[in-house]
Amino acid sequence: MKLQADALHITRSGKKVLDGVSFSLKAGEIYALLGGNGAGKSTTLLSFLGFISPDAGSVRVNEKDVYSDIEAARKAIAYLPESASLYEHLNAYENIDYFLQLAGLSLSKSSIDEALDRVSLKSEAREQKLADYSKGMCQKVTIALAMLRDTDILLLDEPTSGLDPSAIDEFHQLVRSLADAGKAILMVTHDVYGACNVADKIGLLYNGKLMQEFNAQTEKINTETVHKAFSTTVATQNS
Repeated sequence: MKLQADALHITRSGKKVLDGVSFSLKAGEIYALLGGNGAGKSTTLLSFLGFISPDAGSVRVNEKDVYSDIEAARKAIAYLPESASLYEHLNAYENIDYFLQLAGLSLSKSSIDEALDRVSLKSEAREQKLADYSKGMCQKVTIALAMLRDTDILLLDEPTSGLDPSAIDEFHQLVRSLADAGKAILMVTHDVYGACNVADKIGLLYNGKLMQEFNAQTEKINTETVHKAFSTTVATQNS
């Protein structure tokens, strides 16, 4: 397994954020952790990066406990936050080159162009400062950067937030192609349609608990079924 959470419990500021969460993800799979604001989605991602220690349970990257070697876990992962901190006064090439150097990598412009081609960033935009970019264009730069890190695991935090429908479709196609090439992708989102459209597995997270899991290998995943399950969970827990 590339990622595993086993009976994960995390408390932050005296509040239980994750309550016994367990799931796993192998190479070539996309796992969508679906839930509303405050469900514990981002906390789950940060635990795999070693930024938040569990009170109980464990998180593993490449079959190894994250907290036995945090640096090894982080080197295995490319993380795409909801709002990536790119530099607006730099262009796409300069941003990517800078962040790759921070990771100890140096790649040619042609290699960067290949990644930007894959995310469909127009060639005429690549020399422009990011101050002139839309959110969707900035997202493409961050995805290209994550690809160039060439890690086996991608963590995506609300990756389609603020994108228009066309950009969302492009993103899902790209993510699917990365998974088909062997990447393991954990994506947290509140977008039911997007999760159903791209994921191999979907976990419904509510108030820190994994309430239900769908697996495309054993059942057909569709928007209506998942939305109904999530709505029922919310209604039951609030009654």
